[in-house]
Amino acid sequence: MNRFFICLSGVLLCGLSAQAQFIGKGMSQAATPEKAQTVAFVSPEQITLQAGRPAAVALHFRVGAGLHINSHAPHDTFLIPTILTLTASKGVRVTDLRYPEGNDVALPIDPKNKLNVYTGEFILDAKFVAEAGEHRVEGKLRYQACDQRECMPPRTIPVEIGVLGK
Repeated sequence: MNRFFICLSGVLLCGLSAQAQFIGKGMSQAATPEKAQTVAFVSPEQITLQAGRPAAVALHFRVGAGLHINSHAPHDTFLIPTILTLTASKGVRVTDLRYPEGNDVALPIDPKNKLNVYTGEFILDAKFVAEAGEHRVEGKLRYQACDQRECMPPRTIPVEIGVLGK
């Protein structure tokens, strides 16, 4: 009898998790075009560094109101993590990138299961080293935004930073 309930619980949990990750044909208001920009790169647009010296750069992002995105290290392997990929132009290097710890939250649909997420504003810490001159660092933030009931398809937004080495 216990095996039956354990199996049934596992099936229900997998179904709920899958529902939380993917939107079916009936999309909620969270997936409407008005909420298409669910996460935004806030700053910096331009930085000035001392040439040849490593400099800490705080990359600020904002998650839309009422939404959350999985952290870089979600608790479950089937969840889509938030990942920033940075590509530096010649003359500038990104030497380190650190993600913040997420916050554990439980959703009303499954209060016993905690998700590790980012909400509101969050900051990724990077280190840049630039030669003298003007450079660019371009990147992409990949994430999946969700509300209290369901998730939208994964998205990728651009991240662009002008770097001036002096």
